[in-house]
Amino acid sequence: MIKKSSFFSKLSGSSDEYDDFFDEPRTNAQQEERRPAINAKDENWAPEEPGGELAVDVYQTPDAIVVKALVAGVQPASIDIGLTREMLTISGTREDEREVEDENYFQRELYWGSFSRTILLPEEVDVDLAEASEKHGILMIRLPKINKKRQTKLKVRSR
Repeated sequence: MIKKSSFFSKLSGSSDEYDDFFDEPRTNAQQEERRPAINAKDENWAPEEPGGELAVDVYQTPDAIVVKALVAGVQPASIDIGLTREMLTISGTREDEREVEDENYFQRELYWGSFSRTILLPEEVDVDLAEASEKHGILMIRLPKINKKRQTKLKVRSR
């Protein structure tokens, strides 16, 4: 009797010695092991409403990384900016000033609620010299690059 090659051996070009591994029936313990465990501590728990992702433009000048974001309708004081040498996080909330009830809308396309955006910076920046400004609903963050080629001479002091 000629043994037929399995799909795995045809696909990999290997022998049939591993075929039995995939054909073995699983025990209940093995099946239980693969199930995700959900431990809800609070019966009233509900997932947080996902925040919107802030659209950004990121570009460089010879001496800085510049990030621009559209933040129209957001008070500048309510924008949080977190910065490290390698990463920038912008978050905030755009509050909806309700004039009418939901059923009176024909279209709702504007985003209202919390937003956040984390950007991995292409180069290390100097966090102490970073600047942020807002004009006409555009947030502009200027992040000076660290000059890694800059050199200085140290003098040795005697005590």
